[in-house]
Amino acid sequence: MSDIQQKSTNVNATNYGALSTLVTVFFFWGFIAAGNSIFIPFCKHYFHLDQFQSQLIDFAFYTAYYIGALILFAYGSYGGKDLVGKWGYKKSIILGLLFSALGAAAMIIAVNANTFEGMLVGLFIVALGFSLQQTAAQPFAISLGDPATGTSRVNLGGGINSFGTTIGPIVVALALFGTTAAVTDEQIAALSLNKVIILYTCVGGLFVAAALLFHFAKKVPAGIMTESTEKANKALYTLIIMTGFLIIMFAPVFNSYKTDLENASDAEKLSMNAFRMKWLLGALGVVVFGLLYSNISASKNADGWGAMKYPQLVLGMLAIFVYVGVEVAIGSNMGELLKQKTFGAKQASEATPYIAMYWGSLMIGRWTGAISAFNLSKNIKMLLQFIVPLIAFAVIISVNAFAGYDMKALYYYIVCVFIQIIAFYFSDDKPAKTLLIFGLLGVVSMIIGTQFSGTIGTYALLSGGLCCSIMWPCIFNLSIAGLGKYTTQGSAFLIMMILGGGIIPPIQGKLADVTGIQQSYWIPVVCFAYLSFFAFAVKGILKKQGINFDDAPSNNSH
Repeated sequence: MSDIQQKSTNVNATNYGALSTLVTVFFFWGFIAAGNSIFIPFCKHYFHLDQFQSQLIDFAFYTAYYIGALILFAYGSYGGKDLVGKWGYKKSIILGLLFSALGAAAMIIAVNANTFEGMLVGLFIVALGFSLQQTAAQPFAISLGDPATGTSRVNLGGGINSFGTTIGPIVVALALFGTTAAVTDEQIAALSLNKVIILYTCVGGLFVAAALLFHFAKKVPAGIMTESTEKANKALYTLIIMTGFLIIMFAPVFNSYKTDLENASDAEKLSMNAFRMKWLLGALGVVVFGLLYSNISASKNADGWGAMKYPQLVLGMLAIFVYVGVEVAIGSNMGELLKQKTFGAKQASEATPYIAMYWGSLMIGRWTGAISAFNLSKNIKMLLQFIVPLIAFAVIISVNAFAGYDMKALYYYIVCVFIQIIAFYFSDDKPAKTLLIFGLLGVVSMIIGTQFSGTIGTYALLSGGLCCSIMWPCIFNLSIAGLGKYTTQGSAFLIMMILGGGIIPPIQGKLADVTGIQQSYWIPVVCFAYLSFFAFAVKGILKKQGINFDDAPSNNSH
């Protein structure tokens, strides 16, 4: 029996000392990822990029998750040992933090060289470290006490992560723009890159400090696992082939990266836009058809496919891909949207509280969803489901106001929060039902955002954060249900599909260059539509395997 299993079996008390140390890494993921939403418009104007080129920041960041998880899976498949299990959760997180610190150092070197490509490499290295941290941190949280309460510990980490996403844009904006009320695009282009150096020097220092905190924290167990991993060579070969095709699809796009479209004719712009869109959609097709091929092949002969022989997992991998993609795309394109006259013609710094509200919307939903992790009476739970989102909304408003931003224009966004509260009551803690309700709300809100401008359109698109907030745990639970001994492997495959955050935002960015930024939000409409389909389809798939979440008692009955 592994070290982790022994601790879970013999010690039911939660290791709060270790847990409090662990949640620091959850904060980093949210802080850096949401901070990119401010970093993107900064780089766009400083380096004179088009919308597609600015989205390469997300491409570099989220593709690293895929590459990192693929490397870990390949090691386990060939060596028969899970590398994270071999190192132990504690050591893996320490190494991941140090690797991210190395990425911050690479960012500083790139900034000194005044090269955008080098900054992309730095962000890629930072996210590679995140990939190792995330692979270790979520099962580590579950292991730090009674397995029955593991979900509550993961939800706690999610809540801390969301707090990071809420303050990340504010801190990054203050670091880059200072405390002035508004910064014009011309002023952004004239800003000294020394501010970016200071920002990433601080970030790198925090990574190292967190690594030292883990290293010297005696209460944090090693978390070493000794079990052999389930081999899935066919799945590995398929993923490697997919990766090869993805490189082929993205190579022409990167070759066109330095093409100057600013002074090009309309015909030349149209031609280049069509060229880039073709290869980006090709990359999306590689992922979709690669996963569908895997499932069809596994259904005929399951040998060698491991966890990918389960249709709920393969469809769930695509759902995670789409979910992360749409969550990132909405936020990353928000700064450009708010620059439009019909959306208030806001400068990049003026858009900060709106971007913070978008990422804060994820916190509102996750704090509300975490209530279900506790054994509460029906009345208490219903009361908290009403109060907690309002408290979270007040926190977002207060933090931004403290930072000096005028939040009056966002006061009425509370109407969207009330709609989310109603949706929570109807979802009844059933993962498929919850995902379906919030997926359909996402479709409706995005369509409204493409058809209306001003406050209505802005609120509708911001509410995409409320819709996304509860989706990750729903997709995860539905995807790994019934996997048995393949659960760990299936979890690794799902984390690999964070790749969606690197592909879907550039597609929306390229569509924005063609159709305009507002109409590019039809991409999120399609994404939410698939998530709704997955919620509907997976319920039937699991029923055929004798798994019915809707028949299980809801947490409302406690």
